[in-house]
Amino acid sequence: MRLSRYFIPVLRDDPKEAQIASHRLMLRAGMVRQASAGIYSWLPLGQKVLRRIQEIVHQEQVAAGAIELLMPTLQSADLWRESGRYDDYGKEMLRIRDRHERDLLYGPTNEELVTDIFRQTVKSYKDLPKILYHIQWKFRDEIRPRFGVMRGREFLMKDAYSFDIDSEGSRASYNKMFVAYLRIFARLGLKAVPMAADTGPIGGDMSHEFIILAETGESQVFCDKALLDLDPLAMDVDFDGNLQPIVDQWTGPYAATDEKHDADRFNAQVPVDQQVSARGIEVGHIFNFGTKYSEPMGARVTGPDGALVAAEMGSYGIGVSRLVGAIIEASHDERGIIWPEAVAPFKVGLINLKSGDSTCDSACEDLYARLTKAGVEVLYDDTQDRPGAKFAAMDLIGIPWQVLVGPKGVAAGKFELKCRKTDERIELSADSIVERLT
Repeated sequence: MRLSRYFIPVLRDDPKEAQIASHRLMLRAGMVRQASAGIYSWLPLGQKVLRRIQEIVHQEQVAAGAIELLMPTLQSADLWRESGRYDDYGKEMLRIRDRHERDLLYGPTNEELVTDIFRQTVKSYKDLPKILYHIQWKFRDEIRPRFGVMRGREFLMKDAYSFDIDSEGSRASYNKMFVAYLRIFARLGLKAVPMAADTGPIGGDMSHEFIILAETGESQVFCDKALLDLDPLAMDVDFDGNLQPIVDQWTGPYAATDEKHDADRFNAQVPVDQQVSARGIEVGHIFNFGTKYSEPMGARVTGPDGALVAAEMGSYGIGVSRLVGAIIEASHDERGIIWPEAVAPFKVGLINLKSGDSTCDSACEDLYARLTKAGVEVLYDDTQDRPGAKFAAMDLIGIPWQVLVGPKGVAAGKFELKCRKTDERIELSADSIVERLT
């Protein structure tokens, strides 16, 4: 993509309303613009990152055996009355009445709706287990929306729901999502630590939050450093097998948010040199809540003995739009964003240091064409801006690799390749650059 034809409304100065790094950098890099309090338009750069994250989430959910569907944003209030949550949920729920005086709501979550789908379609234990998921916009009317997409009112969320015939099967589904989440966050370039959590308004008796460490995190967290040294992508995972040993490996070492922290147990269980105390950001939350929704809503199936049994359920959420902010909080410097390659909007930023110079223009056009043909997404800065402004913009946007093309380099047949994360710079021929980046 040529920068001269693209739409990235970069801001030169820090927005006054931005209180944390991710909000400031997303506004400055032209990723989002606020439409109203806690509600954002996602501009092309931000939308590309959202899609990258969604694709990784999709891949890992499917690998774990989940099946995609798509549920609407508006839901019938009657379903929530059946579960008993309509009046209990509070003012965060946006309630709506249509022209026929029917009560609707803008879904903050989908337990009721997916339970209704299940009870209409699944009748026998032979059709279980099932894990259904979608990625859809949600709305929660936060009293004080702040920190940009980290605590907005409208947000994009992946939520999955498991249905099993008994608690043993439900635990197996829970473990699948537990391990899938570890893999998702690792592929996004994040070190996420699972921590036992309160179930809140979702309900249930088993729950884990997945927390990444960041200075601007909402809560204080405590964990054994051993958890930060584990690599989820190095694990041998068989989603059709017994995943309990992997879950035990991750839940055995100490890990707790401040609400559940036990200082005495922490000090007794974790050597001082292994103790980690830091701020953390929640990026995922999973729940096992048994028959909390299936029982009152009549979501029953015929068991092996012919008796009707309420399905055992769980739910599993990932804040996709929130993850964009969380990744930035965990990966930035004073110059801007440092995207992990897996979610970067472009892999390479090609900078023409002297636009209008025929040799530089020709070299850039050739390199741009070769990288694009090889399937590499390139943002080519072909504008007339000064080199310093181009460097600053590319660093702000956070593209993982930059290729600098100037008159001296062209004359010598060399271009400078810069790694945004490490600032390492090396001179390479055009052939070597193409080979390295493909």
